[in-house]
Amino acid sequence: MKTVKKHGFTIHPVSTETNVSLPFVGTIKAGFPSPAQDYMGDTIDLNRLLIKNKASTFLAKTNGDSMIWENIENGDILLVDKSLEPHDGSTVVCFIDGEFTMKTVHINKDEILLVPANPNYPVIHITEENQFIIWGVVTYSIRKHI
Repeated sequence: MKTVKKHGFTIHPVSTETNVSLPFVGTIKAGFPSPAQDYMGDTIDLNRLLIKNKASTFLAKTNGDSMIWENIENGDILLVDKSLEPHDGSTVVCFIDGEFTMKTVHINKDEILLVPANPNYPVIHITEENQFIIWGVVTYSIRKHI
């Protein structure tokens, strides 16, 4: 799969051909400091940690702020797995009426709703008239903090 631009959404394939093992230093407290522990012997391979289904996982870059209260911001890189079954409350990438969007999906017996995590955007009510497909479930959002 090659990089594809569709309807303002850039889709990138994932590559697991490389093995990038990084030192794992253990758990870092976000509260009060604790004595340092030496875990430098352990490593984590980010491909194994982040990608469960290589053939069905792709990367996409976010554009917009409709999911900001879910801590997904403009410019974040998303890992999206097309093999996962979405459930009520999943963050999903959808194709609706010729355009891609990312929202939280709410599924009940009567309707499907695509709910933004920003009150400045409307809830999308999916009807039989919509061309609609859930492309995949967002498994990770990656952002540079510095």
